[in-house]
Amino acid sequence: MDTLDLLLHPVRLRITWCLSGGRTVTTSELCAQLPDVPKTTVYRHVGLLAEGGVLEVADERRVHGAVERHYRLRQDRTKIDDDEARAMSLDDHRRLFTAAMAALLAEFNGYLDREGADPATDLVGYKQGTVWLSEAEMADLAGEVVALLRARAANQPTDGRRPYLISPVFFPLARPETPASGA
Repeated sequence: MDTLDLLLHPVRLRITWCLSGGRTVTTSELCAQLPDVPKTTVYRHVGLLAEGGVLEVADERRVHGAVERHYRLRQDRTKIDDDEARAMSLDDHRRLFTAAMAALLAEFNGYLDREGADPATDLVGYKQGTVWLSEAEMADLAGEVVALLRARAANQPTDGRRPYLISPVFFPLARPETPASGA
């Protein structure tokens, strides 16, 4: 199974999100972070991700006679670069977007189901809007957003910090008619 096929599943996407930021976790800890996913499903998908090279074993320990593995995400295996994105079919893009939105919805529902969830206090946002941009302006905007996120991506977990899922989505709306000149 290639990396794209591995990532084209909502549960596997959620597992990669749980491991982002350089975190190392056991499958049991993943089960606790994904309480809405059956444990057998988490174990199966962790196995697939490890087999496919998306996860690697960072540490192994004996616990009550069994081997407990600590997994970490291989960042180089979770990115779809520009060339790979261009090579994807429209159906591949549709499947990846659907998996990403399903994973996002599951994460959001998990957040709302937690005791003490408070979207206003937690600065939860899901605003949408339309901006009119040329292709060059859109490229600049995307670059600026990526630069802003990269500036924070190296943050390590500390007291007072919590992980936030950020999911920018950009796509053009229907092409408007060209305004008549001189009208």
